[in-house]
Amino acid sequence: MILPPSSRTRGRRAPMAEINVTPMVDVMLVLLIIFMVTAPLLVAGVPVNLPDARAKALDQDQKPVAISLDADGRLFVNDAEVSSTDLPDTLTRIAARDADKPPQIFLRADEALGYGRVMRVMGELNRAGLNRVALVTVSKDAP
Repeated sequence: MILPPSSRTRGRRAPMAEINVTPMVDVMLVLLIIFMVTAPLLVAGVPVNLPDARAKALDQDQKPVAISLDADGRLFVNDAEVSSTDLPDTLTRIAARDADKPPQIFLRADEALGYGRVMRVMGELNRAGLNRVALVTVSKDAP
């Protein structure tokens, strides 16, 4: 049986007992779009067109030092540009950080560069005592 509203409750509404999840879903979708747009921008580095290879990935025990040569022949050590005259001093400082166990070096070179340019950098690495060098390539299975 439904009773007519009394004069005491007229104009007042009863509290709503259900939760409206639509605003929460809207906020989550906006955050998802923001993360989807900004995530590719977080990958920083030197753009290098790496050659293909069928080698497997290396096991790592410490953070390696990345040395990159781009298509113009510019040299980068951990994303900081270094001139070829400053390279020996930079490599000597890297080798002196931990003389007991030198760091792993990842050498990334554009496939358009000549063999001699890459070998000059490898010669400087050898002269500095950094002999744990891995040449970075792109897997043929990767898109």
